[in-house]
Amino acid sequence: MTDVRAGLPRLAPFFVGGALALGLVGAGGYWLGAHRSAAPATESGREVLYWYDPMRPEVHFDEPGQSPFMDMALVPRYADEGEGEAGVRINPGVAQNLGVRLANVERTSVTHAVLAAGIIAFSERSLAVVQARAGGFVERAHGRAVGDVVQAGAPIVDIRVPEWAAAQGEYLALRQAGGDLAIAARRRLSMLGMPDGLIDRVERDGAPRPVFTVVAPVTGAITALDIRQGMTVTAGASLATINGLSPVWLIASLPQTDAGLARSGARVVATLPAYPGERFSGRIESVLPSANAATRSIEVRIALANPDGRLRPGMTAEARLEERAEEALVIPAEAVIRTGTRSLVIVVQADGSYAPVEVALGRAQGDAIAIVSGLSEGQRVVASGQFLIDSEANLSGAVARLNAARGQAQAADALHETTGRITAINGQEVTIAHGAVASLNWPAMTMPFRLGRPDLGRDLAVGDRVALRFREVGGAYVIEEIRETGAAP
Repeated sequence: MTDVRAGLPRLAPFFVGGALALGLVGAGGYWLGAHRSAAPATESGREVLYWYDPMRPEVHFDEPGQSPFMDMALVPRYADEGEGEAGVRINPGVAQNLGVRLANVERTSVTHAVLAAGIIAFSERSLAVVQARAGGFVERAHGRAVGDVVQAGAPIVDIRVPEWAAAQGEYLALRQAGGDLAIAARRRLSMLGMPDGLIDRVERDGAPRPVFTVVAPVTGAITALDIRQGMTVTAGASLATINGLSPVWLIASLPQTDAGLARSGARVVATLPAYPGERFSGRIESVLPSANAATRSIEVRIALANPDGRLRPGMTAEARLEERAEEALVIPAEAVIRTGTRSLVIVVQADGSYAPVEVALGRAQGDAIAIVSGLSEGQRVVASGQFLIDSEANLSGAVARLNAARGQAQAADALHETTGRITAINGQEVTIAHGAVASLNWPAMTMPFRLGRPDLGRDLAVGDRVALRFREVGGAYVIEEIRETGAAP
């Protein structure tokens, strides 16, 4: 007892040192706890408003951690970024090095034009068919051949008609007597098919003329000739076909997307490789009522004047169809990022940041393209370097936020299905480890669901395997139907 008491004074410094050490540890633990509790509010000296999942930016979390929607870490939203900021910031020097070039959204007059290839053809509206008025024999063909260009009134063929000789002699005999018989005889000559010019010549000469000359009714090219020297022809037989040379048709095909420009009477300008530098004006004469079943193209017939006959059927030509000008917002076509399902434009915001904006495109005109919706006059867009900015926007979640905002309206009433196992039940909230959801492109994961009605959770228990149907309501996922498929062992 004496030895223990005697040793206490020697141990006193050790007790005091231990107490001080424990105090320092406690103080350090308190400081670390206070520092750790303040961590969510500040990070790297910046105030954090909340944390969010880049794929679901509308849902906010008070603490960092893993997203309940996707297997990814939550991202902080800083106070100096602004609540509604959806853009990215790029240092001006970096933007210059990237070759970022800006362009203004302008309102200007847009004229839509379409170039269509076509072929020159005869106009079937100026087609003439020459036929025999009576049966007889070809006495002379006048040396005509297919492809010859003849003037109106030019002789085509001489035909001898024996039947006419007797009728003409009878008329000449009755003509001297006069009266009704003479009038009837002359009328009979006309009914036999004799032209008035031939009857007048018989009266003038006082002698029968059984041979008559068939002449060209129009000026044009002979495209068919069915006569030969000495052949026999019958009444109504086709002797020749003559196509007029002016106007000619330019038959052009338009894709169905440009069918709106094909209107009868619309002005057209045509150019031909045969005459470089020359322009031929015309108008759409007709639009065929049906589309080509193989190419889905619309065929139009364009009438072109051809007084000198230089436009020859079979030549190729290019037709330019123009639509009347209209006011529209226009940006450079290179500023548009096409993803396959939509079109984006990188817009410069008022604070100098860049943000992707979805736009609806109109018609293109040269290097520019019209904007139907999504932009307003005076805004600035990125015309070059936008793909690098778009990459940065994707990394920062700007495009993800745009995707979420766009998809919210589309998925508001959508009903999704999956199966899984109940891992926890807390009142009207059920946590389920479910499989992949194809309609939302979700992988398998564990997440909480809210019961749409109290009676849905009446017979549920932890471990039950269930099949459920749910929808998104106000950022939460609400179960509309749930049924047990089996309990876990």
